Amino acid sequence: MTRRELAHWARQPVQVVVGLVFPVMLLLMFGYLIGGGSGVEGDYREYLVPGMFALTMTFGLDATMVAVTQDLNKGVIDRFRSMPMANGAVLVGRSAADMLQSAVSLVVLVGVGLAVGWTWHGSFAAFLGALGLLLLLRFAMLWIGIYLAMVAGRPELVVAVQILVWPVGFLSNAFATPESMPGWLGATVEWNPMSATATAVRDLFGNKGGTASTSWAAEHAELLAVGWPLALLAVFFPLAVRRFAALSK
Repeated sequence: MTRRELAHWARQPVQVVVGLVFPVMLLLMFGYLIGGGSGVEGDYREYLVPGMFALTMTFGLDATMVAVTQDLNKGVIDRFRSMPMANGAVLVGRSAADMLQSAVSLVVLVGVGLAVGWTWHGSFAAFLGALGLLLLLRFAMLWIGIYLAMVAGRPELVVAVQILVWPVGFLSNAFATPESMPGWLGATVEWNPMSATATAVRDLFGNKGGTASTSWAAEHAELLAVGWPLALLAVFFPLAVRRFAALSK
């Protein structure tokens, strides 16, 4: 199933390129055109780039969601159901292909970050640990997207469902520090799963910026960066597999 999804890349190169270019455009736009960084002290790029890494892992689920709904509506899934395979094989294959593309996208974005002057200051092991946290967040968000795609059922409804993911990305500390926001909003932002990952990878990269927060969420960002994705996976992975099994009845 993973090979099947990867074979689609050769037939849809534009979609793959757009997926790689979009986060680069966001990084350059916020870093050079919009600026910003409310509450950030020092080099804004050291704050922005890790936040963009986390944002990229949260967005871009629409391609996977559309692919799932297209398979459901074109009868491809019915053919797979007649084969001796586990109910979750189709979904796991789709998620594996998406994770490969996400890893490539992350490597490209790291290269762009280095090109515009960002760098990490920690050890190489810490660097790899940060990338692992980012991909873990992506894996969790991916299964949320797969489940929501099956709930939507049709490709044209995916756009409406995708909007539900936007608050996770923009109500975060990707572009500005929670300390610069109103108290209630800053507290909400700090507990955002994406904010936890962004804060954790900044720490692992040795990137600083903004006023050091003394909140529990900020001081235990690494724990939350692991706990949030695992909790989301514990909920949405079985929901997605169960939903897929129900569609086959």
